[in-house]
Amino acid sequence: MTDEPNLLGDHLRARRELLTPAQAGLPVAGVRRVPGLRREEVAMLAGISADYYLRLEQGRDRNPSRSVLESLARVLQLDDDTTAYLIGLADPKPRRARRRRKETVPPSMVKFLAALSLPAFVEGRYLDVLAANPLAAAISPRLVPGANRLRDVFLDPAERELFPDWELATRGLVAGFRQSVGTETDDPRFIELVGELSLASPRFRELWARHDVANRRGATVRFDHPLVGELVLNREKLLVSEAPGLVLAVYHPDPGTDAADKLALLASAALPPAPARTTTEQDNHA
Repeated sequence: MTDEPNLLGDHLRARRELLTPAQAGLPVAGVRRVPGLRREEVAMLAGISADYYLRLEQGRDRNPSRSVLESLARVLQLDDDTTAYLIGLADPKPRRARRRRKETVPPSMVKFLAALSLPAFVEGRYLDVLAANPLAAAISPRLVPGANRLRDVFLDPAERELFPDWELATRGLVAGFRQSVGTETDDPRFIELVGELSLASPRFRELWARHDVANRRGATVRFDHPLVGELVLNREKLLVSEAPGLVLAVYHPDPGTDAADKLALLASAALPPAPARTTTEQDNHA
């Protein structure tokens, strides 16, 4: 047996326990101790032996073929993102040293953020805010460098109040975090962050146990902003080509909507005050 985490087995077990017999098209007879599928049911539906499936969950076999993984993904009704993640878990990769890796935003991206007239920020693999423009901070004062989206959304009451669809927002956030981290779960930053959130947030523990996976992508986000009320914005998430693992997030309204007017109001409020004129300057403009 290896000392490495059993990522593949843990993922299969979590997804199996989320799928009911009815969802899988199986008849339900008698009393079941758990709502999810049994191991032997998954094996039968996937066309593999129950013993082989047990070895996969227990980590005694960590290199199944792609065809086996695709059969399991079909049985467990995984979407494309989660299927790709499952296949990646079985793809052996060389182990990296356990060390903190500094994430740096390219200077050109910092300039782009400053020039952009929309709320925007750059987040790292662990959803740390690495760079942000002033209009992002006008959406949330926690969208500033040094903050972490997971910590703020799960642990800061003011940030939670900003999201009327908090349950949906947290689910997407955790699914994107799991996909971003991938198999590098021995990184000290990952261990520290997941440990902290698991202790402090029952909601995070619940979502982390589900093993949901989703690429960090665009979505429509609804805010309950303390200054302008309901604010519905489109959010785009774009990979930073010069820095693998970094993502640019940009919020933008639909043209001609009240969200566009409200964002313009926030933008004007975020502008620094004009410097006061001197007496000489006033005389020159008289």
